[in-house]
Amino acid sequence: MAGINSAVERSAVGKPIQDLDTPALCLDLDLFESNLKRMADYFRGRSARLRPHFKNNKCSQIAMRQLSAGSAVGMTCAKLGEAEVLSTAGCRDILIANQIVGPDKIARLVELARTTPTLRVAVDDRDNAAAIAESASRAGVTVGLLIEIDIGMGRCGVGAGAPALDLARHIVKLKGVRFDGLQAYEGHLVTVPNRDERRRRVREDLGKAVETRRAIEAAGIAVPIISGGSTSTYDAAASVEGVNEIQAGTYPTMDHMYVKLAPEFAIALSIVSRVISRPKAGTAVLDTGLKGAGHEFGPPKPKGMLDANMSIHLSEEHCTIVGAPDWKVGQAVELIPSHSCTTCNLYRRIHVHQNSRIIDVWPIEASGRLA
Repeated sequence: MAGINSAVERSAVGKPIQDLDTPALCLDLDLFESNLKRMADYFRGRSARLRPHFKNNKCSQIAMRQLSAGSAVGMTCAKLGEAEVLSTAGCRDILIANQIVGPDKIARLVELARTTPTLRVAVDDRDNAAAIAESASRAGVTVGLLIEIDIGMGRCGVGAGAPALDLARHIVKLKGVRFDGLQAYEGHLVTVPNRDERRRRVREDLGKAVETRRAIEAAGIAVPIISGGSTSTYDAAASVEGVNEIQAGTYPTMDHMYVKLAPEFAIALSIVSRVISRPKAGTAVLDTGLKGAGHEFGPPKPKGMLDANMSIHLSEEHCTIVGAPDWKVGQAVELIPSHSCTTCNLYRRIHVHQNSRIIDVWPIEASGRLA
């Protein structure tokens, strides 16, 4: 078993998760596999295909199982470093759903294209597209480009319609790159609480991408792909005629924020923590703080108590829970993070278990890869 400390990892196999040194990131294999099957089954027979997002877990073992589950055309990632990990693991169709800017990164991108038959990247700038094209052409490789359009998130992307058409006309004249279509991410809608409203607004905003596709095709330029979507909008995005790829990320692991939005998927991820102090009645302090749990959508919550009335505060190394049960010092407690993506990025390994007993330990090779 390869990993950061293989001796430690081997010694964990066979242990109950409660005996792990804490904090420890854990994955329930049965729930994880059920999530993979559910998403793969949804996309069977549909025109839109699944392109899972590696940023959720950054673990190649998980990625290759997502591909093996079926219905996936390849993987999405957020960073070039993630794409390098995926390629090393054997993934041959990778979309970097982000802009790759600067000579050093472009050089790495071109080098990755030598070993990755289908490699695509998002662009929203003429000069950036030209720089990628020049480097790729010199190296004798081709990089696919998706024009990112802003359909409401207010982050990266050119405007829908004429601005995207103008950039497409520029790209098709370049050597070393191939215009493969559009990326349109409805990230501003993924947390809309009401699912019917979320679906309506997703269809409405992704319609801007579909109209842009029609405008570009009317100019004589083929637009093979529109790529977007998420775990909470996968069904809505897949129902939009013309959207080809869904970049769902969180569904393998889930967390306590996303399970409210897509309850058909189970929370498979947890952080095994330990009570280190009971300073007063009703208050417990655990050994997992800001450095051990993604908290963008709130603090982690004890497993089985997601709706319990308790106050939870994180400091760097501590989780203080007021209103805690009668846990004892030394007792193991599973915490469910609010955000699995940033949680996985904090760990170097994930302990895979069945019936709360460790059966394997998988390295998270892309954790910390921010470039």
